[in-house]
Amino acid sequence: MARWRQGSSRPAGRPRYGADMGNRPRVTVLGSLNMDISVSVPRLPGPGATVLGVAARFTPGGKGANQAVAAARLGAAVRMAGCVGGDDFGRQLLAALRAEGVDADAIRTVAGTPTGLAMISVDPAGENLITVAPGANHEVGAAEVGAALGEPADVLVVCAEIPVPAIEAALAGGRPPAQGRPLAQGRRCILNLAPAPDNTAAIVAGGRPDWLVVNETEAAAVLGRPVRGLAEAALAAAALIGAGVNHAVVTAGAYGAALAGPPGEPTRAETIPAFGVRAVDTVGAGDAFVGALAVALAAGVPAAGAVRAAAAAGAAAATRPGAQAGMPRPADIAAATGLTWPVA
Repeated sequence: MARWRQGSSRPAGRPRYGADMGNRPRVTVLGSLNMDISVSVPRLPGPGATVLGVAARFTPGGKGANQAVAAARLGAAVRMAGCVGGDDFGRQLLAALRAEGVDADAIRTVAGTPTGLAMISVDPAGENLITVAPGANHEVGAAEVGAALGEPADVLVVCAEIPVPAIEAALAGGRPPAQGRPLAQGRRCILNLAPAPDNTAAIVAGGRPDWLVVNETEAAAVLGRPVRGLAEAALAAAALIGAGVNHAVVTAGAYGAALAGPPGEPTRAETIPAFGVRAVDTVGAGDAFVGALAVALAAGVPAAGAVRAAAAAGAAAATRPGAQAGMPRPADIAAATGLTWPVA
């Protein structure tokens, strides 16, 4: 594994990103930051219905920030790029990331714009209903993409709660050196198309990410056909390889996940059954999966082993309340699933 590079200037008293991290896997996340407002409800409301729930909890969230915290808790040196508003929520989100050891210097504060908000209802089975007001996340653009690509990293994670032009620019700039990109920009890229934009198929075909991670609904949006259950997830993962990605993972909730890879790899296609856990809150499970996958791949874990480790992390997150607060550490994964986290 490559060591951290050193040499560019930093403000006095602030070490360069990763300068003191030794051989820890390096992960950069380009994505969203939200303040989550979560309410536990006896059942998820239907159209036009009002459901009374337990008092609201305000906790740090956003898919990008959740993935960054998951990666940091699982052993990576993590840097995040994105945007928050110039309000109390934005300041709280930055403080929460820094408390987890995430380098937040590439997160821009946008004056006069509110920080993103997510309104979440969670039922007794851990299922959820989420509405997001993107706020400052809609301001992510060239500056944040440049910041994400401007430092060496083993893996770049891009989530879809930011504008599509920023996603496309990050994919174009983050391709491996073998595809004609400068060595300084060479890294594995994980695109997590959650939520799936309207033009998902075009984004995948144009960006050709090294790794694409989607759930059944998102895979259906890319392929234009329904995807239900683990068997169909496996077929969908193989079809996504045909759509232009090198590795495709389709998660199928409580059924597990399916992986497909390029010709010539030891594992062309594989299904990973779910770990049996008692779900408390599934809000952050997908983000834990992506953050864990990034760490495992950055550490050199083979594809199938990395996906299995990611599935264990997602299962462990579902046993813990809250999104960012519920991101698991290695001990939490072992306790919930029996899997020993493969990264020191």
